[in-house]
Amino acid sequence: MSFPNVPLPRIPPISGILGSGIFGGNPELSMFREKIYFVYLLASKRNGTLYIGVTNNLARRIYEHKEKVVKGFTQRYNVSMLVYYEMHGNINEAIRREKQLKKWNRSWKLRLIEKYNPKWIDLYHEGEILPPLKEMA
Repeated sequence: MSFPNVPLPRIPPISGILGSGIFGGNPELSMFREKIYFVYLLASKRNGTLYIGVTNNLARRIYEHKEKVVKGFTQRYNVSMLVYYEMHGNINEAIRREKQLKKWNRSWKLRLIEKYNPKWIDLYHEGEILPPLKEMA
């Protein structure tokens, strides 16, 4: 099977808003908090166990995975490295994308990660979400 030809949402550069608004506590940007949703992929290590989720607060959710706040799959298999994420404008769109990615075979998921994060860098660092290493075309 080949990689599906599905248009991917563009991830805007976020380096100017790290630690604020959707990623932290800046009240000036808090109006966006309810309008941006994230679909994300976690890994246990490079080419390791993968997990796909959706949230409206990526920094908080990744912190919960890393600190093993919620019992479940990610805690059991030590899956806490943020390797890919997308931003969406509404929850239905985000959930639809999450379900789509979950149906993909493993090789497609690995190719997606490799395309935008070829070094498998953990995009969560000290409470902040880092931008992908390669900007989406």
